[in-house]
Amino acid sequence: QGSKAPVQALADRVAAVFVPSVISIALVTFFLWWIIGGEFVPAMIRLVAVLVIACPCALGLATPTAIMAGTGKGAEKGILFKNSEALERASHLETIVLDKTGTITQGHPVVTDVIASGTMSDSPDTLLRMAASVEKGSEHPLGKAIVREAENKGISLLEFDAFRAVGGLGVQARVRDQDILVGKPGWFRQTDADIGAVEKDIRELQEQGRTVMVVVADASPVGLIAVSDTLKPESREAIGDLRNQGLRVVMLTGDNHQTAQTIGAQVGISDIVSEVRPEDKSLKIREFQEQDKMVGMVGDGINDAPALAQADVGMAIGTGTDVAIEAADVILSGGSLRGISQAISLSRATMRTIRQNLFWAFFYNVMLIPLVAGVLSPFESLPGFLRQLHPILAALAMSVSSITVVSNSLRLYKSENQ
Repeated sequence: QGSKAPVQALADRVAAVFVPSVISIALVTFFLWWIIGGEFVPAMIRLVAVLVIACPCALGLATPTAIMAGTGKGAEKGILFKNSEALERASHLETIVLDKTGTITQGHPVVTDVIASGTMSDSPDTLLRMAASVEKGSEHPLGKAIVREAENKGISLLEFDAFRAVGGLGVQARVRDQDILVGKPGWFRQTDADIGAVEKDIRELQEQGRTVMVVVADASPVGLIAVSDTLKPESREAIGDLRNQGLRVVMLTGDNHQTAQTIGAQVGISDIVSEVRPEDKSLKIREFQEQDKMVGMVGDGINDAPALAQADVGMAIGTGTDVAIEAADVILSGGSLRGISQAISLSRATMRTIRQNLFWAFFYNVMLIPLVAGVLSPFESLPGFLRQLHPILAALAMSVSSITVVSNSLRLYKSENQ
């Protein structure tokens, strides 16, 4: 609430012209009525009335009261806007880009399949031990899922050295004098490792919407580990809400195309960008922006932070990492995707309220300044208080305009439909 929304600049520019203009009108009114009536006191009363009724209180309250009500309503719903700029920009969004893991899905992947092959064809537990021993050095959610599965089965892990993580592809380490790699199939297709023997299994698992990792020992594939993440129950409905708001919804994920398409079909997203490395997510956001689109990014992980910062409005799932929350402009503290459409609806309603407030503030001054300046004085059939409005009545009218603006903003706060 301490920040200033860009729309406030309009009110500031108007006020910069409005104040000297009103002073000029008041002086002209004073001298005209002094010349016409020949009396100083009535002319001075009109001057004071013009200055009082034109007090720009309503103009000054138009934006901050609506911002206060909008951010307050957002906080009530678990939507935290870090600044007023984000609240305004969210009303102009045209494209929403969603990360998959932890945003569309629960973010708690579990191992569903351990398929040993080659030299380990008769020992899935040995395959799991080897993969988990390497993944023990990883911070990736999929790696943690493999380690957790091994621990749940009571499998003791082996010592490793020469650990190396390749962003968006996989991990590598030496275990018992073997060079072990665990990663996406695409990684091995770029290397000398021949994974042709397991390609059929890879395709079948991916068609089921599972993320597949290949385990390679000394350049030979020894098995597959498939991991699946449960969709959030509200994902499909929330994405439908976004489309109903006229937004383009895009899923951005590092998963292979087949897995991404399967997940997308389950939640109703057809616009999918898959196999994106973490460092390239912000570049994809920039590409959307270069299409003259206002882009919102929603994510929860460390890898999403650059994209959240690049987007016109970054929204972080409140259950995500501290880095993502720090990079975002809006925090959805409840972790629900429904908060995205609610944040956009609230932003649009707030901007609509600001425009209404500014209109009534301008309309009030346009109508009443001529009245107190005496344009109705020649009409003797009118009541005397209208022909010469006393400063006390002018002050009352001025306060009514401010009350109108504040009440209109509070109506936003009390609305149950946003």
